[in-house]
Amino acid sequence: MRRLSLLVMMAWLLAGCAGAPERPTSVRQALFGLSERAADAVTATPPLPKPAVDEVLLLARPEVDPRLGLDEGRLLESLTRALLAVDDGPQVLAWRPAMAEGGHDNQWRLEARLRPAGPRLRLSDRDLLPYRLSLTLHHLGGTAPPWQTEIEGALDATAL
Repeated sequence: MRRLSLLVMMAWLLAGCAGAPERPTSVRQALFGLSERAADAVTATPPLPKPAVDEVLLLARPEVDPRLGLDEGRLLESLTRALLAVDDGPQVLAWRPAMAEGGHDNQWRLEARLRPAGPRLRLSDRDLLPYRLSLTLHHLGGTAPPWQTEIEGALDATAL
């Protein structure tokens, strides 16, 4: 009887180990890596002084291609959280059109655009959505041209 119990427990353990890999459990988790990469790219940019604690980053509502099936508000929340988590990072505020007038030397407007970078990739256990995130940083108090970069990757469609 004891041998049978041990055999059943081992089979149960092996079945659990051979199961599908863990999937992101929420949209927040699926966007976490994307937003961290974006925050690192923005805060490492040459225009922003180091440390950036006295700078104000005005985050515009991102543009999200509807083919990705992702709400703009979710991406905005994720980007905001990632930027606020940066050590010695800038202050982060939501940008509004009324803020377009004027501007101070320490204010920067960040625009983000998320779009598909290719067709959906079907794997054995999940679908991936390749993306391209375009970031543009405008210095409101200066005349320098905007800083731009693109980040590419793939989102797990099962979490969206």
